[in-house]
Amino acid sequence: MKGVILAGGLATRLRPLTWVTNKHLLPIYNKPMIYYPLESLAKAGIKEVLISSSPDHAGQFTNLLKGGDDFGVKLYYSVQQNPKGGIAHAIGLAEEFAKGEKIAVVLGDNIFNYDLKPTVDKFTKKDKGAMVFGIRMPGMESKHYGVIEIDQSGKVISIEEKPESPKSNIAQTGIYIYDERVFDFIRKQKPSARGELEVTDLNNFYLKEGSLDCTLLDWWIDAGTSHDELLRANNLVADKVITGQL
Repeated sequence: MKGVILAGGLATRLRPLTWVTNKHLLPIYNKPMIYYPLESLAKAGIKEVLISSSPDHAGQFTNLLKGGDDFGVKLYYSVQQNPKGGIAHAIGLAEEFAKGEKIAVVLGDNIFNYDLKPTVDKFTKKDKGAMVFGIRMPGMESKHYGVIEIDQSGKVISIEEKPESPKSNIAQTGIYIYDERVFDFIRKQKPSARGELEVTDLNNFYLKEGSLDCTLLDWWIDAGTSHDELLRANNLVADKVITGQL
């Protein structure tokens, strides 16, 4: 299995911090944000990782991460020329890199402490399917994300993008595992109303054939959505590092 980290986008909600750098290079406590997903993939035993970024900042990632030796992986880089193409579009750029292997995809601003290795090892033995990762949220907060409805076995029943009346309290995070067919499904996608190839639409291809599963995380934060979330991520990570939980 190969790893893909999506670190593009315009990050307009984090300006002026992102006028001069990519948001995934901003600090989260004592490390650049991009370190967290990269270390998670390396810990899972993934040896080759592609980092997809925007044209303006691709060089900054190579200056920081170089070939990946410090993380025990081999790094590759791609550029998403259209930062508004959507998550599924960015995943599609990894087809040549994947070369027929399964892929684990992590959004570059996702920070979590879940050990991906058991899930990755189990998934590599499957013939087909996809895996999404979710987290239970208090109250109605899940409606701000893709909302996942699952059965008792963890099989996904439905996914809805930011519904007014969510069917569950499970929010979809930015962590996904796909089989080799993912690029075929992306080619079949059509842009959404906002002109993007949506990851929820991609996941629905697997949902329709009954091969989409969900794993629940106990802790996760999307550090790149606002200044408040960036601050919360710094405080939360600092506390977990200091107390030995991360």
